[in-house]
Amino acid sequence: QVQLVESGGGWVQPGQSLKLSCSISGNRGQDTASAWYRQVPGKERDLVAAITGLGATRHEPAVKGRFTISKDDGGNTVFLWMNDLKPEDTGMYYCSAGQYKVFYEPTYWGQGTQVTVSS
Repeated sequence: QVQLVESGGGWVQPGQSLKLSCSISGNRGQDTASAWYRQVPGKERDLVAAITGLGATRHEPAVKGRFTISKDDGGNTVFLWMNDLKPEDTGMYYCSAGQYKVFYEPTYWGQGTQVTVSS
């Protein structure tokens, strides 16, 4: 059983920064890639950034240059460094473990951590 636990969410003002962390435990098998998604009420869960087991990354255009996904050497902790936050970054952020083939394919999910950006 793979478990993912997110932390680090909260309320910040526009322009400020947050760091999200995701602790991953259990036997992931081939699901060595990880990703962060954002979801707002009434909308689908959208990919924010993904990282392969070898450390290659992908960031969606809306966050490129402001957010950075990274992981520790063992791949058991995944981070999302969020800088210059904007109100439109508000949402529930979910950590995922899965596979990255042509696209990222999620298999496991955490419970989410809320990020609110407002003045």
